[in-house]
Amino acid sequence: MEFQLLGTFEARHEGRPALPGVRRQERLLLAFLLLDADRTVPVDRLVELLWQGRPPGAARGTVHTYIGRLRAALGPYALRLTTHDDGYRVERGEHRVDTAEFTALVRRAAQAGDPAHRVELYDEALALWRGPLLEGLADEPLRARLGGVLAEQRLTALERRAEDLLAMGRHHRVVADLLPEIRGRPPRERLVVAQMTALHRSGRPAEALDLYRDTRTALVDELGLEPGADLRELHRRILAGDPRLDRPPGPVYAVRVRDVWLPWNTSGHPALEFCNTYAGWGSPSLPGADWLARYASLAVWAGHLGLADDRTVDRLLAEADRNPGPADAVLAEARALRAALYACCTDREDAHAFKTVAAAAEEAAANAEFSRGPDGLGRWTVSPATGLRLPLLAAAHSAAGLLASPRVHTLRVCPGKDCGWLFLDESGRRRWCSLGTCGAQRPAP
Repeated sequence: MEFQLLGTFEARHEGRPALPGVRRQERLLLAFLLLDADRTVPVDRLVELLWQGRPPGAARGTVHTYIGRLRAALGPYALRLTTHDDGYRVERGEHRVDTAEFTALVRRAAQAGDPAHRVELYDEALALWRGPLLEGLADEPLRARLGGVLAEQRLTALERRAEDLLAMGRHHRVVADLLPEIRGRPPRERLVVAQMTALHRSGRPAEALDLYRDTRTALVDELGLEPGADLRELHRRILAGDPRLDRPPGPVYAVRVRDVWLPWNTSGHPALEFCNTYAGWGSPSLPGADWLARYASLAVWAGHLGLADDRTVDRLLAEADRNPGPADAVLAEARALRAALYACCTDREDAHAFKTVAAAAEEAAANAEFSRGPDGLGRWTVSPATGLRLPLLAAAHSAAGLLASPRVHTLRVCPGKDCGWLFLDESGRRRWCSLGTCGAQRPAP
């Protein structure tokens, strides 16, 4: 079954409405249990919520009656409603509850390293909100009690999505997304900061200043507070015409290739550069991004590292536009290969990781061609006939060359906090990677 609590309460089975005979109070009781799915809700709490502190004399017996009716209604759909001590629990199993899905998506977004991927997850989570929690079933005081945490998670998701969109230069979308949200009272200053920035970058500074004035008035009138430091500073910078507000900052330690940001090359080997498109980018001093966020990034990265020529990259980008599904599948496989290769390089005893890399390397070898390069030297390259899989197999081919070479014994892992970049050190003297942030705070000898 599918249960929708974010908006009008709905229960569906295989896309069709279900539980038509369940009464309002019984639906409300089921909603309480679904909000705490897989956890026992005491009868006393159910009584208190159903009658909001004014229960009738036979309230507990009425709850037991409601539970019996719900069990009969839910039985055909294999949704278990069980008794535990002095309470009841909905065993969610494979059934879907939109509030649980929303919370899981927000958690995944918070853990994602790449802004574009975070935005996708936040979009998916926020799309589950079809209106206020239990609209038409719960009144505002009850909704505030039941959904305070969910409402806060939603506002936080809106804030973080807006900030990621601004970092990606998509300020026009921020203006449209936040327009209905900034009318709340009292205003959320972090949302106002994002909206003012987006308006300024969209060539609408007067509207940004009007928004500041309205926000300040609301804060003073309703809370007796002046705007916070971030909001005041943004207001000052807009008044001063600070040109740095006009564009999002680019990532540090990065190079822009074909409108894609890629990390600096630091390792001395394509296979290690492949690993370094992820390792270390959660540090406060680094961009905090998974650089291979889209298939286009993977294809451009392969060309940048010399694993594919420009004509091949053009063809791959066009094919990915035509077939986004297969391109995304290759990207997911490339990320899995990257994780296995990183494990191979950092734990020589990881047999499973080695087998994963070996399988991809064998496929790459089966599709390799020997040709003369621009420098007149012969070299092995992956056949263009492999299509969208070419960057993945090219990385695997490079990984096989590294793992089969004595150079692998000179491999180092940067010990910098939150770094972990891989690099070759044939001199045996280097300990840190080549980023200035790493090792900068190491203690003096």
